[in-house]
Amino acid sequence: MKIGRFSSARAVAGLIVLLVALPLAARADEGMWTFDNFPSKAVAQKYGFEPSPAWLKHVQSSSLRIAQGCSASFVSPQGLVMTNHHCVVECVEQLSTPQQNLVQSGYIARKPEDERPCPAFELDQLTAIQDVTAAVKAATAGKTGDASNLALRAEQAKLQQSCGSSSDKSVRCDVVSLYHGGVYALYHYKRYNDVRLVFAPEYDIGQFGGDPDNFNFPRWDFDIGLLRAYENGKPVSSPDYLHWSKNGSSAGELVFVPGNPGGTRRELTVAQLEYLRDHSYPNELPELAQYRGQLEQFERRGPEQGREAHETLFFVENQYKADQGREQALLDPRFFATKVAAEKRLRAAVAAKPALQREAGTAWDDIAKLQGLRAQLGPRYNAIQGLEFLSSLFGDAQALVRAGEERTKPNAQRLPEYTDQALVNVQQQIEAPIPVYKDLETLNLEFALAQMRRDLGTDDPLVRKVLGGESPQQLAERLVSQTKLDDPAVRKALYDGGAAAIAASTDPMIRFAASLDPDFRSIRKSYEAQIDAPTRAAAERIARARFAVYGTSVDPDATFTARLSYGAVKGFTDAQGRFVQPYTTIGGLFDRSSQAPPYVLPASWIAAKAALDMATPMNLASTNDIIGGNSGSPLIDRDANVVGLIFDGNIFSLGGDFGYDPTANRAVSVDSRALLEGLGKVYHLDRIVQEIEAAR
Repeated sequence: MKIGRFSSARAVAGLIVLLVALPLAARADEGMWTFDNFPSKAVAQKYGFEPSPAWLKHVQSSSLRIAQGCSASFVSPQGLVMTNHHCVVECVEQLSTPQQNLVQSGYIARKPEDERPCPAFELDQLTAIQDVTAAVKAATAGKTGDASNLALRAEQAKLQQSCGSSSDKSVRCDVVSLYHGGVYALYHYKRYNDVRLVFAPEYDIGQFGGDPDNFNFPRWDFDIGLLRAYENGKPVSSPDYLHWSKNGSSAGELVFVPGNPGGTRRELTVAQLEYLRDHSYPNELPELAQYRGQLEQFERRGPEQGREAHETLFFVENQYKADQGREQALLDPRFFATKVAAEKRLRAAVAAKPALQREAGTAWDDIAKLQGLRAQLGPRYNAIQGLEFLSSLFGDAQALVRAGEERTKPNAQRLPEYTDQALVNVQQQIEAPIPVYKDLETLNLEFALAQMRRDLGTDDPLVRKVLGGESPQQLAERLVSQTKLDDPAVRKALYDGGAAAIAASTDPMIRFAASLDPDFRSIRKSYEAQIDAPTRAAAERIARARFAVYGTSVDPDATFTARLSYGAVKGFTDAQGRFVQPYTTIGGLFDRSSQAPPYVLPASWIAAKAALDMATPMNLASTNDIIGGNSGSPLIDRDANVVGLIFDGNIFSLGGDFGYDPTANRAVSVDSRALLEGLGKVYHLDRIVQEIEAAR
């Protein structure tokens, strides 16, 4: 889900007060439910339709996860995949050149042979869910700190290998923690690594309204991207796929969203929420704002720099708005009081049962005590994460250094991101022909180094070791200009050569990453042992207590795993007290256009205006409970037919990270009727329209 506007974020918190204060049973018919614990009877009671096990299995098998952070679905038996434009824009940018900016012009595969591979792209299809709680609990029983972390990693690696994921690259298994450790499940996936781009519209219509309209409704966005999964050079057979509705949806109709919501924090303790409010957001937001400003300046250097930084700036702006909106929600005293009250109710229920009190009574206090230590260790831990995240060249160098070392260890003793299963993704990323823009890389690395120096101080031993007497600018320019890691052949040779090749390499970025790796590992180990492990242990005690009080009548926090939400097509009342209808139309799109950014209609849409039905619904709002990661999720009806494509939420959905408000929180979709209207009459992608319609 794209990130949205923050100017009315306080309205978000005010409107979710009512819901959070309600008893759990009153909102049990909402949530992001796992497929193996979906409240079908609650749906039947409210909407008169009870999803059967066969219906749920079909929807689960038709749904996909994009490993890079989005959702998708099969929409034909020939492996055609539907998702959002903003979920494929990275692929589109990677396929672009200075001579051909496909992000701006869009991409259409007129013929099957025109479908182009997306570098380092992965689709995951969930095939089975296995409860492994007992195995994980047994492995970690009686262990604390680093010993607990090592035991958990070893058991995870063992379980992941047990499903054949280390020998078959088309299989992936993830150990998933639900209810903050109350339940552990092994998710079995069919993995597709040959994914090809079929269609992406022009950026101006794929992101129509840009920053001003983001996280708002009404909307008029054609945010769709089409892909195809391949195996052995041929389109895959996908017997489970979502048919396309002939009539679309109507107001009040029951609709579902299968997808992979990235993460919510509804189960965090008050102390953890206070840490986010008082430490995390106040530190992160200024850095994001500064980074956004530098990217904006970089874009102004010229057309090529604008092309290079466009995607990064888009996502930074999204993140900034989301985080500021969430911060404002936590700063609202009325909203925060409801979180305090909810925790008091649960603790009182625990205290009323002596056995529960003995097991979990002190867990909330244990987590609260950890927040002070978290504030001490956090800046150093965040500094190394920032360096790893911002610079792709440094990230590749670190991955090569660590992969070389980790592959010499038994699988169960490795860092989790370098187990045999995880190495499939590492190798794919290392070898992918992804373009590297050294001028943008220099900016990113310099920014990360400057933030590290600012946060830790010039005299900090780690900062001195990292900079070695150079300024952030000097070091970034030297490393980026001299490294050869922008060449995928060089990266592949180093990966294939393993630890020996890394030790022999004179590449400055490799040597830089290798010199820092012991320090970075030590910082990570200390943080995970002193913060993550005890937090996990206390959270598991709370989870067991919550189960004893509420059972599985509530949904677990989102974990970027397959979930299903239900709701209805419905409008809402905005912050000014006006009722917002649930649908917009294609005619409204043309009325909204001013031909000035970000309301520019591409020439293709202007040329097709006479052929388009202006009354066709364009975007719609529904009460489905979604969050970031649901981008690209299909919106389906009770017959599991596509009636829309999720791409955003309204401004009131910002508070959904901490609690759901059915009165105003709305998911926003592209209407299925507008999708076919655009594909057929604007882009004349007849072969794809015929494929979709033939699959009805």
